[in-house]
Amino acid sequence: MKPTTHALVTTPAALDDWIEREGIRFFKIGIFDGDGVMRGKYVDRRKLASAVDKGFGFCDVVLGWDLHDALHPETRISGWHTGYRDAPVRLDLSTLRRIPWEEDTLLLIGAFEGEYAAVCPRSILARTLEHAKRLGFDVEAAFEYEFFLFDETPESVRAKGYRDLKPATPGMFGYSILRSSVHAELYHAFLDDMAAFDCALEGLHTETGPGVLEAAIRHAPGLAAADKAALFKTFAKVLVQRAGMMATFMAKWNDAYPGQSGHIHVSLSDPKTGRNLFHAPGERFEMSETMRQFVAGQVKYLPELLAMVCSTVNAYRRLVPGLWAPTTSNWGVENRTTAIRVIPAGPEGQRSEFRIAPADANPYLALAAALAAGLAGIEERLEPGEPVVGSAYDAKTPEASALPGSLAEASVRLRASALARRIFGDAFVDHHATTREAEERAFRRSVSDWDLARYFELI
Repeated sequence: MKPTTHALVTTPAALDDWIEREGIRFFKIGIFDGDGVMRGKYVDRRKLASAVDKGFGFCDVVLGWDLHDALHPETRISGWHTGYRDAPVRLDLSTLRRIPWEEDTLLLIGAFEGEYAAVCPRSILARTLEHAKRLGFDVEAAFEYEFFLFDETPESVRAKGYRDLKPATPGMFGYSILRSSVHAELYHAFLDDMAAFDCALEGLHTETGPGVLEAAIRHAPGLAAADKAALFKTFAKVLVQRAGMMATFMAKWNDAYPGQSGHIHVSLSDPKTGRNLFHAPGERFEMSETMRQFVAGQVKYLPELLAMVCSTVNAYRRLVPGLWAPTTSNWGVENRTTAIRVIPAGPEGQRSEFRIAPADANPYLALAAALAAGLAGIEERLEPGEPVVGSAYDAKTPEASALPGSLAEASVRLRASALARRIFGDAFVDHHATTREAEERAFRRSVSDWDLARYFELI
């Protein structure tokens, strides 16, 4: 299935013509909340035309509740004090795409406007990209995700209490041609459908763990890259559930297996020529001064922006030595044990890989954090120091490189971050930290299996 070209659809009139020409009958619109969850609805053609032309209202509760629709009473942007009014949303025609597995259906993504833009994840990234533009840079990015598949349904996992789940395939079998060949139809469906959905994959393979896959999404300009990542996470789960299985992107679902990453690749380019400004032939590691400063900024500011990247309690269970996730803020060249991996890949591919990011991260906020930290390094003309060689788990690193060990600690660091307040604004910092603190409190109120096994009889 080939994607339909819609690059010329830039006005409401052009959209109406496109709908008529393509025979579109169903219209789906949506936004992404603070956790990166897509919220939306079907609308009729008249409502869509009005929404594209003038914007529309979306209940502000989606910015004031958690993953399970529990209200955050401490938030200012949304709450009983607002009456849960409709917040203004503007649809972005550049996100237009057909949904391949829903006949004659289109999808459009929107972002909150007005005072709500201050805390809207997509708007936060858009403003960070505008900051890069003011500094003279275009941004190219790509996301890659690890996710586990299960022979389960939403009903069965709840009936089992999320225990004793059956992975889609057994055993630890990374890069398996056997698995991908036996289940070729599933792989082909992912490749074909995501290409038709304008979320084309550059690679798809098994990772280490039972039923785990890794998908590398083709690179794109900054905002489009985050859109593709957010849509991939949403609709990968849709595709799998339609096939009678389930997928999870949680950072670590089982203590016996490595966690799931959501690595982010970033490079800066010249807006006029398109030249990759990270690449400098003849320089050490082919790193330009711009790239050195960018990497230095990522290393320096990652600890105080970590709550935007590792934004769940579960994300911190992934950050343990020896399980392919970084434990300190550092960098290396082609080193998969560091938080920032420099990839010397020539004039087209030279880039920074933000390896700290888990699969459960909100793509808009994670990319905004990765970019803002790097741009700060350029503005401050920082130098990264020497790269980590060998295992970063064994390397001695400065105390300043220590990462927060919990969501609570990360939220405190974010609140205190002058950089976060300068780039993202006080409203966002306070809102995001408040919602993360509420998430951590919900965790502390819960009695886990570990608690029971540890203390029930013997304490």
